[in-house]
Amino acid sequence: MMTAMAIRFNVIVERDEDGMYVAKVPDLPGCATEGRTKKELMRNVREAIQAYLESLKKHGDPVPVSMVQVSV
Repeated sequence: MMTAMAIRFNVIVERDEDGMYVAKVPDLPGCATEGRTKKELMRNVREAIQAYLESLKKHGDPVPVSMVQVSV
């Protein structure tokens, strides 16, 4: 039985001068988002990563990751 591989990304979270939470995904150049709360930020960063990965897949590009966790 084949299962989907889980990919984990490091996310850098900071607060900007307006108090917004900002997240950047170093392994995915240009993948960044923000949110008013940490909960909103986490939802937004998941959506941003999913959209980024879907775009890579659509264009036939590999996922640029430095660390992948595999469960077998």
